[in-house]
Amino acid sequence: MDGTVLVADDDRTIRTVLTQALTRAGCKVHATSSLVTLMRWVDEGKGDLVISDVIMPDGNGLEQLPLIAKARPGLPVIVISAQNTIMTAIQAAEADAYDYLPKPFDLPDLMKRAARALEVKRHAGATPRTPAERSEASSDLPLVGRTPAMQTLYRLVARVMNTALPVLVTGESGTGKSLIARAVHDFSDRRSLPFVTASAADLGHVDGAGAILSRAKGGTILFDEVGDLDATAQARIVRLLDTLGDNAPRIMATSQGNLGVLMEQDQFRDDLFYRLSGVTIAVPALRERVDDIPLLTEHFLQAAERDGGVLRRMSPGAMDMVRAYSWPGNVRQLENTVRRLVFTAGSDEITRAEVDGVLGNQPAMEPLRGGGEGDKLSVSVARHLQRYFDLHGGALPPPGLYNRILREVEAPLIEIALDATGGNQAKCADLLGINRNTLRKKITDLDIRVTRRRKLM
Repeated sequence: MDGTVLVADDDRTIRTVLTQALTRAGCKVHATSSLVTLMRWVDEGKGDLVISDVIMPDGNGLEQLPLIAKARPGLPVIVISAQNTIMTAIQAAEADAYDYLPKPFDLPDLMKRAARALEVKRHAGATPRTPAERSEASSDLPLVGRTPAMQTLYRLVARVMNTALPVLVTGESGTGKSLIARAVHDFSDRRSLPFVTASAADLGHVDGAGAILSRAKGGTILFDEVGDLDATAQARIVRLLDTLGDNAPRIMATSQGNLGVLMEQDQFRDDLFYRLSGVTIAVPALRERVDDIPLLTEHFLQAAERDGGVLRRMSPGAMDMVRAYSWPGNVRQLENTVRRLVFTAGSDEITRAEVDGVLGNQPAMEPLRGGGEGDKLSVSVARHLQRYFDLHGGALPPPGLYNRILREVEAPLIEIALDATGGNQAKCADLLGINRNTLRKKITDLDIRVTRRRKLM
């Protein structure tokens, strides 16, 4: 390949390695540790390709992308970053970067991307995505969060998005599994190729798998909620995967259920599981990343305003209640709740009472799944807790587990007891075997609404 490459990175070793590799490949290279110097070269008309780090001593590489595009339309920029987050990839794509690689990068892979970028520049100029395409790729992604659980997810997505490995995305309903699968595709080398979601209906007839393969054209095929497919559909997927050859589409799947348990129950094929689980991305439940709730809430408040609502804000008390809720429906439930509050709140500031009015009719704890009707309460609770631990993939849950679990068990117990006694707190305290003042304190602490009425026994 030939052309002039501008390299900006504050790591001397990376500058040296890239300079040597690009020079051996036939390129001229200008390397710097300064964004100011990089922008001077760009303004002078130097360079056919830019390779830039994000975090530099004198600024942020991503913030320079619009300036580069304005000064030199069509000049491709490859962003490299040690942050290793999917959000960095999204920001790079929105700023019209030609490509994005997380550090540590594979040098031969980077050289191939550089060659393609120079070829595009030579023949047609860079073709950044349109604003509409950028909006479609990023507007509905609930990938907002700074907690360790989400940072781990970001790093994993960044590492696997440009591989050919099959990906299995697991997590509870409402966590955004299919959106994360879409993000892997949208920020990968296959972004310009089709993304096909295969439904049970697609697999319901003999030639359905072949039609799916034809539609994908080497892009990505997603089998959504694969654990819900019947034996016939599973067999057709296996046969489809067995026929894949060169230029095959990437295979992805999502599952809310535990496929390992389904295999033990002979409800899911072992051979299909091993074909789909090249890399497993476990999406954390919202209750496992409580510190992200304010960020997500603000994200959805702004989104609701863009959709025609009024710009609202949460009062401190309202936010406390939102943080304390267990969100069994996860991010999707939070989004729907925030949107409802935006359109029903009586003022610019959403109050605690208004949040209570919306959440009061929603379940406070995730339904227990898979238990037999004759199970003792302790068995069902043990199953629920074990599943909660298993979802962390060997890591420990966030601190404060004891009080969180007690709160989720205690609240429905008191609510049901109050309902059974018609809201009579004296009778409820006697039924529970606790002091009446203790009951009053728990009602306040747990934000339990008490309705006094005559109970027909």
